[in-house]
Amino acid sequence: MSVTLISLAFFAMLGMMLVGLPIATSMAAVGIVGGIAAYGLPFMDSIAPVVWGVQNENLLTCIPLFVLLGELLLRSGIADRMYVALSAWLGRMPGGLLHTNIGSCALFAATSGSSVATAATIGTVALPSLQKRGYPMRASLGSLAAGGTLGILIPPSVNMIVYGSLTNNSIGKLFIAGIVPGLLLTGCFMLWITLSNMAGGNPIREPVVPLRERVRTLAYLVPPLVVFGIVMGSLYFGIATATESAALGVMAALFFVWQSGKMTWEVMRTCFISTARVSGMILLIITAAFILNLAISLTGVAEAMTKWVAGLGLSATGLILALIVFYLILGMFMDVLSMQVATIPITYPIATALGVDPIWFGIFIVLMCELGLITPPVGMNLFVVHGIRPDKGGIEDAIWGALPYALIMILFTLLLMAVPQLVTWLPAHM
Repeated sequence: MSVTLISLAFFAMLGMMLVGLPIATSMAAVGIVGGIAAYGLPFMDSIAPVVWGVQNENLLTCIPLFVLLGELLLRSGIADRMYVALSAWLGRMPGGLLHTNIGSCALFAATSGSSVATAATIGTVALPSLQKRGYPMRASLGSLAAGGTLGILIPPSVNMIVYGSLTNNSIGKLFIAGIVPGLLLTGCFMLWITLSNMAGGNPIREPVVPLRERVRTLAYLVPPLVVFGIVMGSLYFGIATATESAALGVMAALFFVWQSGKMTWEVMRTCFISTARVSGMILLIITAAFILNLAISLTGVAEAMTKWVAGLGLSATGLILALIVFYLILGMFMDVLSMQVATIPITYPIATALGVDPIWFGIFIVLMCELGLITPPVGMNLFVVHGIRPDKGGIEDAIWGALPYALIMILFTLLLMAVPQLVTWLPAHM
């Protein structure tokens, strides 16, 4: 199959998504049409076992469980108390509550698995306080949009689950691999806030909180840290699978919701309905992605693209640099989940054929998805933080505020290319 036909099919799929067709419909349509064009109607007989197999895959059960975990912590008021605790400890740093934004996003990301939920939750808590204290709205929105992207890098992460299911890689190893990069990227964001505030000559700082009060607020950090410890500890020590660790996390979250006095019928109903909607959308997209994968494998698309790239003489480093540009452009026009499932079936075989570690490549893909969340015009986190800003200003504040963090992500990706052990060392010792 020629590269021209492959490119036409890919852009046809993107075109259908851009005009508003559902992601799952666009992907399945391209897969079915391509399969029938190559093999005729008998191709349809191959789809049913694929769909049945995906929907009966035990591994994918962890998706609704992790979504429910984030919903429970969101609705129980844990995020509000967590923000108060971190502001008491981080507020004296140059940049004040901007550090609390990043720290709260990182900690909530360790229980949520969703960037949009992280940005929305912490933004709702933080923005009224930031406006009241006179923080620049541009810097506030930028830190929240960028901090929210940590939701898919710091495990658990729905996007890592999707990558693992599409490429048949260990979800546990992907989760473990995201810990060090997630913490380092959090540190890079906070370093930028410190340096940019100190460069202004009059850095913003919060008033000193007495030590007794700061120690008292540490109790507010217990629920997210316990949930994260249960989920990641059970995975790292081999006690539970990804699905089982998600179930353990949900049980722990239910305990903290009950303890907080928020376990009401209305709260639980809201959590379960929201979980069903999000999970249904994700699983439909994954099913469509497997149909597309079937067409790709039967028609030899991956092999053709691999040969084409090999003919260009690109090294693994050259390919990754090219993919950074590719995903940067693609992320401007597609939401991250559709970008992920549409490109992985093609880019993954090429990257692994050139010797790229599959776990490292998974973290790279997640970083590129993070970048797409804060690049206009379709940066979802930009719209989320803009939608909850209290002063109803223009979205350009969120765009310009997030720009430095986008550059930091690109530089951070180059760092991971230079030192891949930052990703691969920890999962290698599982």
